[in-house]
Amino acid sequence: MRLSRYFLPVLKETPSEAQIASHRLMLRAGMIKQATAGIYSWLPLGFKILRKLENIVHEEQVRAGHIPMLMPTLQSADLWRESGRYDDYGAEMLRITDRHGRDMLYGPTNEELITDIFRAHVGSYKDLPLTLYHIQWKFRDEVRPRFGVMRGREFFMKDGYNFDLTKEDAMHAYNRHMVSYLRTYERMGLQAIPMRADSGPIGGDDTHEFLVLAETGESEVFYDSAITDLSLGERAVDYNSWDDCAAIVKEWTTPYARTDETHDEALFNAIPEARRKTSRGIEVGQIFYFGTKYSDAMGATVQGPDGKSTPVHMGSHGIGVSRLVGAIIEASHDDKGIIWPEGVTPYHAGIVNVKQGDAEADAACEAIYASLNALGLEPLYDDRDERAGGKFATMDLIGLPWRITVGPRGLKNGVVELTCRRTGESEELPPEQAIEKLALVYAGHVLRPSL
Repeated sequence: MRLSRYFLPVLKETPSEAQIASHRLMLRAGMIKQATAGIYSWLPLGFKILRKLENIVHEEQVRAGHIPMLMPTLQSADLWRESGRYDDYGAEMLRITDRHGRDMLYGPTNEELITDIFRAHVGSYKDLPLTLYHIQWKFRDEVRPRFGVMRGREFFMKDGYNFDLTKEDAMHAYNRHMVSYLRTYERMGLQAIPMRADSGPIGGDDTHEFLVLAETGESEVFYDSAITDLSLGERAVDYNSWDDCAAIVKEWTTPYARTDETHDEALFNAIPEARRKTSRGIEVGQIFYFGTKYSDAMGATVQGPDGKSTPVHMGSHGIGVSRLVGAIIEASHDDKGIIWPEGVTPYHAGIVNVKQGDAEADAACEAIYASLNALGLEPLYDDRDERAGGKFATMDLIGLPWRITVGPRGLKNGVVELTCRRTGESEELPPEQAIEKLALVYAGHVLRPSL
């Protein structure tokens, strides 16, 4: 993409309403614009990152054997009355009456709707296990929306639902989701710690939240620092193996890690003092097992091996995709701007032409631009007729992991400057070597065109 042809409305000043780093930087980097309180338009740069995160979530869900679909944003209130949640959910639910007087709601979650789909089409244990998921916009009418996309009213979320014959089967689905989430967050360059949590209005006794440690997190968290040394890395996972999934879950849930709602001071104090840590955390996902809560209420049963009708065991599993954009920025920024991890960056490298209009510099930039595209990398070429300082400031603000700086002085010596955004370190290399280095950096990441 050439910056002269792109829509990137960066701001020099920080809007007064932005209270945390991610909100400030998303506004300044031209990623979002507030439409009304707690609701945002996603501008091209922000939308591109949102789609990258969505793709990673899809890939890891499908890898785990889960099946994508799409449910509507508006739901019938009758389904929620069946489950008993219509009146219990609270003022966060946006209730609507259509022109025919039917009670509707803008879905904050989809347990009722997916249960209705299941009971209409599945009648035998032979069709189990089954996990369906979708990624869709949701709405919760926060009384005080704040912090940009971190606590907005409209948000983009992956929610999945498992249906199993027994609790044991359903707990394997729970473990499978935890492992797939750990892998998802690692691909995004995040360390999201699974913590024992409260189920809230979803219901159920078994639940973990995934939290990213950050000073601006809304939750107080208590954890054993040993958990921060864990990583899946390139470990192969057989999602069909109960033992494999259970072993990974045990590895991640044995060290103490809890939110303030479930914190146990006695258990926490049993940890060696040097490893007892408290912090703030940003919730980026949650998994639940709630048994037959919805299947009992809504008649979601299957014929079991004994020929008898039995309610299915269920769980729900969510990832806040739009919230993840803010969480990544909170975890990865400096005073100059955002620092995107390589796995989620909107563009793989920025090209800065410090003397636009110089024939040799223009030709070198065009050649680098073409070479990166040919390798399947997406460069953002700043070909604007602007001063070099402004171009550097823009690249630092939007946070691309690598920058190639091209100018007449370096070209006389046959080199360009390759700069790492995270470390600030630069080196002068011939253009071909700079391109080769970027190809090696991104060799471990799946490359594909994105919006």
